[in-house]
Amino acid sequence: MPDQNVRVYVPATLPLLATLREKGELGAPGDPVHAVTPHLREWYAEGDEEELEYVAFTRAAQSALVLLHRDPQAPRRRVVISADLPGGTLTRGDDQLGSSIMTLGGPLPLRAVAAIHVDSTDAVADVTAAVEAVPGALDGDEDAQFTVDGAEDHELEWYDATEVDRIS
Repeated sequence: MPDQNVRVYVPATLPLLATLREKGELGAPGDPVHAVTPHLREWYAEGDEEELEYVAFTRAAQSALVLLHRDPQAPRRRVVISADLPGGTLTRGDDQLGSSIMTLGGPLPLRAVAAIHVDSTDAVADVTAAVEAVPGALDGDEDAQFTVDGAEDHELEWYDATEVDRIS
C-alpha cells in the first residue's frame, strides 16, 4: 500500500485552513489524521467502503471540535480536509481495534487536497456548545457527550479544493 494513495480526513479550523491557503501546506510530521485503517475495517466488518469512509470523516469532524477548544479565537465552525496521500507518507496512529487514526509523515500539501468540508453558519450555536462540552465528554460525562453529539446533526458543506480561496 505504500505506493497507493490513501484518502485521509484532516481535522482543521478556519484559521488552519487559512494557513493551508497561505503557505500551500498544513501540519507537521506526527499530526493525526483519520482514514479507513485495517483496525477500523476489522472493527466495522459489516460496513462497506462508503460507511467506513463516513466513520473516518465523522471522527475527523469530532477531532475538529478538540482543535476549536484549543483555539478560543477560531470561528466556531468545524473543518475537515479530504486529501489523497501516498500510503508511504502515513503511519498508523495506534493499534486500538476500531481506530481510524494515522499520522502524517510531513506537511499536507495543498495539491493533495480533494475537497474541503466546513460547517455552515447555521451550525455555529451547536458547534459552540459542543466545543465547550468537549472536556467533559472526554472525561466520560454523558450529558457533555450528548451536547458534543448535537454538532453531528449538522452536515458539513462540501467545497472543491479549487474553492479554497472562497471559504471564510
